[in-house]
Amino acid sequence: MISSEANAGKMVERLEWIKRQFSFELPLGMYPNVVERVRGTPARLEDLVRFVPGEILTKRDGDKWSIQEQAGHLLDLEPLGLKRLDDFEAGREMLAAADMENRKTHVANHNANAIERILAQFRRERRAFVERLDAYNEEFVQRTALHPRLKVKIRVIDLVFFIAEHDDHHLARISELKRLFEQSRLQNREQ
Repeated sequence: MISSEANAGKMVERLEWIKRQFSFELPLGMYPNVVERVRGTPARLEDLVRFVPGEILTKRDGDKWSIQEQAGHLLDLEPLGLKRLDDFEAGREMLAAADMENRKTHVANHNANAIERILAQFRRERRAFVERLDAYNEEFVQRTALHPRLKVKIRVIDLVFFIAEHDDHHLARISELKRLFEQSRLQNREQ
């Protein structure tokens, strides 16, 4: 049993995505595992938002994205993953750069969309990405190209790992927002 002392205080603060450091040292035999992680993201996302009321899905924590905007952001980045696979297939030296301002997410107005539409489109686009990953052979998975922000050469397996970590970053934020808003709702009910 966990003591009340262990539960006291603030949760461990998540590290900002942009501050993350990565070590791309996965053995090639881990490729099926990381592909499975990205394949499972739509189901995990759907599970996280299931039964969450619309007013909570679209509620913001200050000026930070809502749960629904977090989900929309994952959808917004699917074309980048596909473009980076194109880069590997074409033998380009450098992968396509991400828009670090996240303009697409900021202008998309995901809160005005239906969460079901975001989830369905994300599932479709992620399926197309994973189908390509499933078709690659061992030689291709080891191809390298320069990641533009990290300034290191990464392999296809590393790209998939990077995307899985990005997915988990946003899924963790969604969980954090759910806890925050549930706690706030309970405190308001007690008053």
